[in-house]
Amino acid sequence: MAESGVDITTRQPLCPLGSDFRLSFYDGHVLGRYEQAILQVLERTGVRFGSPKALDILEKHDALVDRATQVVRFSPELVKRALAKAPRSFVLGSRDGTLDLDLASGDTYNTTNGCGTEVVDWRTGVRRPPTKDDLAAITRLVDYLGSVQFWWPIVAAADCGDTHTLHELDAAWNNTAKHLQGMVQGEREALYAVEMATVVAGGPEQLRRRPPLSNLIGTVQPLVNDKDGIEAALVFAAAGVPVCFVTMPTYGTTAPATKAGAIVMGFAELISATVLVQMAHPGAPVLLFPLPVHADPRTAALVTAPLNHRGLFLPSELVHHFGLPSMTGYAGTDDDLPGTWLAAAETAHTVMLAGLVGSELMTTIGLTNRYQLFTPEHMLLDDDLYHRAANAFRDLELNDETLALDVIDAVGPGGHFLAQAHTRRHMKETVERSIGQQIGPDGVHYRDPLEVAGERGLAILDGYRPEPLDEDKQRELRRIVAAADAELRA
Repeated sequence: MAESGVDITTRQPLCPLGSDFRLSFYDGHVLGRYEQAILQVLERTGVRFGSPKALDILEKHDALVDRATQVVRFSPELVKRALAKAPRSFVLGSRDGTLDLDLASGDTYNTTNGCGTEVVDWRTGVRRPPTKDDLAAITRLVDYLGSVQFWWPIVAAADCGDTHTLHELDAAWNNTAKHLQGMVQGEREALYAVEMATVVAGGPEQLRRRPPLSNLIGTVQPLVNDKDGIEAALVFAAAGVPVCFVTMPTYGTTAPATKAGAIVMGFAELISATVLVQMAHPGAPVLLFPLPVHADPRTAALVTAPLNHRGLFLPSELVHHFGLPSMTGYAGTDDDLPGTWLAAAETAHTVMLAGLVGSELMTTIGLTNRYQLFTPEHMLLDDDLYHRAANAFRDLELNDETLALDVIDAVGPGGHFLAQAHTRRHMKETVERSIGQQIGPDGVHYRDPLEVAGERGLAILDGYRPEPLDEDKQRELRRIVAAADAELRA
């Protein structure tokens, strides 16, 4: 046991953010109105594809392609035929098969924020750009925490140049057994990533059956699928690696200022990309990640969590309406420092609500300063808030043991329950302490939560070691990354 009371010898059990009280917030009429609007944008306005390969595929399958402008228009019938080929659920594999994520389970699987551009060095306290070594250490922390069920590059391998996304995968597979969701862009880069994933999976067929990698591909606002992103998506889809398309329309700058309009526009991008992938590789696994964001009307700067969260549940339900699995983004804070009221408030209320939405995947915890800064303290404080939400949405177990009628009868009026065997069996279930409830040296007052979080984070970073990747696979990953460096670095 570490001094802070954390057992750092064993990975925590996975703790997805499921809910026993999940609700549907939108009826079919409302979702149908949004669907009609999205289909109208696809048919009348269209989406630009910056890839000649994509245009060839789209034209072959009867989309209306304007080669001069690269704008493609889709009939509603064509969209519906293509989407019908996409699977509603699938499995995201893990490195060794013990931590696979079944998207049909009804649970919501969580990851960190990404992809931060600064760390506060947990040894020196110096704020600086992150390195591959930083990401490797933080990945071990991610492997340990039950609140994180799959990996994102929470910080960039900023010292690795143009091939940093491949180095990030290398750092991850050497330091976690959990599923990875990379952020690789570009056709050549994607081919290298698929080669790495094939090594980890044990072969091409194993990769298709239990892919240990999925990949996040961003659309470009407004209404563009760029060459690097869409050609990477085609490479991943061909290999059976799930693709998660994300759109981030910003109200009033890169998207309409109204939330409904921004959501419609962003979905047109996501649906157009999915249609292309299904045309090229029918049945390829795809997730959609609609993430509208706010801009400060005075400065146009990103604002992560304003007071107005109307429509928070719409994107996920609309993805499901189209018959696809969903990823959603919650939490995050504008505050620069961990442990403040703002950092806690902005994380807590959205994580608490996330359990009701029913998305298959979500990104929530770990960074401050608009998803830019990593500190161990904030990661552990966010972990604490996450577990509060995970407990809040689980119902009470209801049976003879939990109703305790015999115990109540045995004690009777005016007695106490301290001597009951039933109490000894169940007392610990009700008194697990949060980071903010750690008793100080005086035995009375609580310690500073920020201090406790820092101690716990450092103990895990220093002491926890996940199962190592097989040495032969380590060597193969190093070889592939070195080849990518030689070819792709400017």
